[in-house]
Amino acid sequence: MIRRLRSAVSRTYRRTVDLSHPARSPLGSAVVNCVVYDDGVRRDGVRSAEEAVRHVRHVRKKDGSFVWIGLHEPTEKEFAGLAELFGLHPLAVEDAVHAHQRPKLEQYDDVLFAVFKTVCYVEHEELTATSEVVDTGELMAFTGPGFVITIRHGGHGSLGPLREALEAEPEHLAKGPSAVLHAIADHVVDDYLAVADAVQDDLDAIETAVFSPQGDRADAGRIYQLKRELLELRRAVTPLGRPLQRLSTEPVAIVAPEFRAYFRDVSDHLARVTEQIASYDTLLDSILQAHLAQVTVAQNEDMRKITAWAAIVAVPTMVCGVYGMNFEHMPELRWTYGYPLVLCVIATACLFIHRGFRRNGWL
Repeated sequence: MIRRLRSAVSRTYRRTVDLSHPARSPLGSAVVNCVVYDDGVRRDGVRSAEEAVRHVRHVRKKDGSFVWIGLHEPTEKEFAGLAELFGLHPLAVEDAVHAHQRPKLEQYDDVLFAVFKTVCYVEHEELTATSEVVDTGELMAFTGPGFVITIRHGGHGSLGPLREALEAEPEHLAKGPSAVLHAIADHVVDDYLAVADAVQDDLDAIETAVFSPQGDRADAGRIYQLKRELLELRRAVTPLGRPLQRLSTEPVAIVAPEFRAYFRDVSDHLARVTEQIASYDTLLDSILQAHLAQVTVAQNEDMRKITAWAAIVAVPTMVCGVYGMNFEHMPELRWTYGYPLVLCVIATACLFIHRGFRRNGWL
């Protein structure tokens, strides 16, 4: 395989690559960073991506040396040169360029293609029915003999801090592409944990609002919105379980056996996040049901009040209706105290009914 890749490098350089002409470089403008590492130490004197690629043929000959190329949303044309240079499989290249993939792990000969979903918590002063809580992106990683290629889609999930952290531990970075792949997986899962903890605050705020004495009736939209955002987070987290399990338990090309323990640790963290999200979803279901029950109770109370007042108003309506018939022979029709007596009877009956409703909690 190494001989084939060396031959591909030679053919590519002869036919298509003139590194002295940036416009004709296979890397294009999507390159974020491109660095050569020798025994975990950043190679000095490599100032451009073109210079780093020029050393690819040399780093393949030496254990502990590799090139790490980082790209951000490359086009097919920009990525075509790299794909040919490193002998990447066309199916993996298509997935890497067009994105919108589920987290997965694919092996093509001795090249490993991993897809991660990156997540970011969107800060907001107050959760509303239209608030964005979780923003997702994608991160792809090609790891092969002597190289790592990372492709990032989305406005977050930069690997700059991760690269600096790895460079601060040259002994670990000297273990090659396996160390970089583990660091990326660990970085992504750590972001999952941070986002899940941040979502906990929104969940607590909604729970407090629903069960407060005032009872905010607008919470239904907020609950549903948070449930939708939680679903997006679950779609990013849950599918990654199988790839991490494979990396931690099965022999995989490029990944050194000693890194299985590291990937098991990452898998444990992912399991924690998965359980946390499931518990959030269950709690949101309970909160939503409790809120709907509160709305139903409030509606029943309103109906009881309306019914009670309707019963009170029915008394004067009935009495006035009887004496408004204007028959000639009606008792007390010409009596001097008839009118005041009727008003007293009406007032007494209304007060009596009102007192009864108050005593039974209807008013």
